[in-house]
Amino acid sequence: MQVAQQLYESGFITYMRTDSVNLSSLALNMAKQEITSLYGEKYSKPRQYHTKTKGAQEAHEAIRPTYLQNHTITGDASQKRLYELIWKRTIASQMSDAELEKTTVNINISTRSEKFIASGEVVLFDGFLKVYMESTDDEHEEGGENLLPPLAKGMNLDLSKAEAMQRFSQHPPRYTEASLVKKLEELGIGRPSTYAPTISTIQKREYVVKEDREGTVREYNLLTLSKGAVKKAKKTEKVGTEKSKLFPTDIGMVVNTFLMDNFADIVDYNFTATVEKDFDEIASGKKSWRKIIESFYKPFHKNIEQVSEKTHRTTGERLLGTDPKSGKNVYAKIGRYGAMVQIGESKSDEKPTFASLKKSQSIDTITLDEALALFALPRVAGQKDGKDLTVSIGKFGPYVRFDGKFYSLAKTDDPYTVTAERCCEIIAAKDAKDEQKKLLPRTIGQHEGKDVQANTGRFGPYVMFDGKNYKLPKGTDPMTVTLDEAVAVLKKQAKKK
Repeated sequence: MQVAQQLYESGFITYMRTDSVNLSSLALNMAKQEITSLYGEKYSKPRQYHTKTKGAQEAHEAIRPTYLQNHTITGDASQKRLYELIWKRTIASQMSDAELEKTTVNINISTRSEKFIASGEVVLFDGFLKVYMESTDDEHEEGGENLLPPLAKGMNLDLSKAEAMQRFSQHPPRYTEASLVKKLEELGIGRPSTYAPTISTIQKREYVVKEDREGTVREYNLLTLSKGAVKKAKKTEKVGTEKSKLFPTDIGMVVNTFLMDNFADIVDYNFTATVEKDFDEIASGKKSWRKIIESFYKPFHKNIEQVSEKTHRTTGERLLGTDPKSGKNVYAKIGRYGAMVQIGESKSDEKPTFASLKKSQSIDTITLDEALALFALPRVAGQKDGKDLTVSIGKFGPYVRFDGKFYSLAKTDDPYTVTAERCCEIIAAKDAKDEQKKLLPRTIGQHEGKDVQANTGRFGPYVMFDGKNYKLPKGTDPMTVTLDEAVAVLKKQAKKK
């Protein structure tokens, strides 16, 4: 939406916060001229679309390029890509239908009642496909043309090979940002101007996370019939790989459960769609906004008071089992700093013990064994100079504690398996860095009668000269950088400014 706003402000496209599909007569004429000049008259088929969505806001015409003769624009890569998409869709919507010839062949089997079926498709006239072929978000849908060899009715076909592949049921794919918008449109929830803020809000509040997830490798059976013999083989495939999908977090699921338990009528899809309809009728003067607000607010306020009285804090608490060592209950729940597991009761005199969940774990799926393994921290990884190297996870992530000091572990280090040798490396690197900082800033020499100093800060190494800072290339050591190198950097950056 930000990129679309930039295109609109630059005058490249019409107003984009609309779900209208109507084009003005000016746009229709421009499209006809452009298609005819580019592809020929047979590719042009002017048509006026009408919105089927109930309560569509059609104060503006459909999103389109301001001038269709401009096939590309000046701008950054994102702006060019979005403009190209809008131009192609607008032009394609005014082009002739594509003509496809589909052939379906039924193949009888001499020894069975079932049939083999083969189908193929050929494009006779490409029409709008010359400009634009719509992609799909459905990962399970396969596209492309299947070419069939020349066949005639009654022809005998020899079986060269037949394969039977073991398949497994698939769960519905997770939503992407695009498929979620499509679902909101289907349910009548929201408007074009609210889709982008809705999706960004649920991510900012960490109800969902957008990420890639690695799949798992599994075996499947493959039977092959060839030359009258059946061969059985085991193959492997990678399944469950997710790319740029939206996954619910523990806090998201807890919030959802709380709302479903206490405000089921408010979070119902139909409620949101009905409110949108009421707003449209208020806008057209058919209903009074005071009566609509009153009919909603009175029961809603009463419900809020009732829930406030009975609810203190929702944690999504789940009993996992009993700790074999202490005999106390083990719970998975949401705490102040996120998902965690707890041994013992919150209301007992004896204080319970806690451990944070790993990023890959969820309070809904974690097992008792996995939960108890989290209490392996803090653990002593080994010793250095006769003192313990204690590894644990704190508020700011995993760390190693040595001689009263704390050293952060790298993202690649697992606190449950990190070795004493690796801990010593981290400590040595941090101590060396701290010692280096004591020697900084370092005066390298003079330039134009003024000191040139090398230093390091929050954003990396830099040069100080004449009251100004000049950034050094990434990876440069401020302890070894020469005067010539520093002067070259400050001259280059001063000239750039």
